[in-house]
Amino acid sequence: MSKTTFQELLDAGVHFGHMKRKWNPKMAPYIFMEKNGIHIIDLHKTVVKIDEAAKVLFSIARSGRKVLFVATKKQAKDIVAEKVQPTGMPYVTERWPGGMLTNFPTIRKAVKKMMSIDRMLSDGTFETLSKREKLQISRQRAKLEKNLGSISEMSRLPAALFIVDIQKESNAVKEAKRLNIPIIAMVDTCCDPTDVDFVIPSNDDAAKSIELIVGIACDAIREGYEERKLEKDKDTPVSSGESEKTHTKMRSRKNKSKNNSNNNNSENSKSEK
Repeated sequence: MSKTTFQELLDAGVHFGHMKRKWNPKMAPYIFMEKNGIHIIDLHKTVVKIDEAAKVLFSIARSGRKVLFVATKKQAKDIVAEKVQPTGMPYVTERWPGGMLTNFPTIRKAVKKMMSIDRMLSDGTFETLSKREKLQISRQRAKLEKNLGSISEMSRLPAALFIVDIQKESNAVKEAKRLNIPIIAMVDTCCDPTDVDFVIPSNDDAAKSIELIVGIACDAIREGYEERKLEKDKDTPVSSGESEKTHTKMRSRKNKSKNNSNNNNSENSKSEK
């Protein structure tokens, strides 16, 4: 995995924290200094923490499990959707549905409802309905797509959560902690990092900062998937056609060795006579 550089973080404004009067004392280990009433995050520690989080995401992706990305704040939602969608990971960029994790079976029922509507649209059943029923179902489908469309492929609880702004996503943090699901999060100087398993001290308000760190996380996931694919290719058994050719070669070699041994035996018997 490629290492994150100090300069990249500096250029993206990752070091800018909140105003001093809004700080959380538990973030003190990650604060470098105060300048003009604003706390400056220690980017040397951020580099270490990003690399640590990237290794975790890499191993999760290599094992074939899912990471749920959560970012519903205005400046983060579009960035997260754009970056995460190509990786195939689930994400929540609209309102966090209550019980998303703790009441997961109910959420899955809603997803199945959305899929059943899709089947109605594809098999022609939808066209047989009245105009009023069509309108109701279309509205229901649009609402489900908006809230749950990005998690439709998530058939079980995620292996970890990646959160942008743990203050705003406090419900997601609570549910993950209740189920002992690891949390990887961008944590600003105003936040309490004690509930986060893998803290990335960083500016969680600036679009450039969010884009850089979410991009690094997605790159680690892609590398994990590629590694998994290579391992699968190595373990793939030989095809039936190739195995048949191998057996044929082995049989021909055995027959040749038998013929050679018979010829040697006959020559030996002649010489004895």
